[in-house]
Amino acid sequence: MSQKGGNAVTGVVTEALPDTLFKVRLENGSEILTYLAGKMRMHRIRVLIGDKVTVEIDPYGGKGRITKRL
Repeated sequence: MSQKGGNAVTGVVTEALPDTLFKVRLENGSEILTYLAGKMRMHRIRVLIGDKVTVEIDPYGGKGRITKRL
């Protein structure tokens, strides 16, 4: 599931924003802006506030991609 170069961490969704964007608080305490992975959009997997998720962090920027809902 993971692509090359992605750093996968877990976190909790704290805020839902328009256009499938979410704010996620990571295990280390930082909060980042994330978006849904394509397969999660394709299969219409719902992500709600308080859900525990797996996030792949982009090594070049601060954005992350939600790849799994736990």
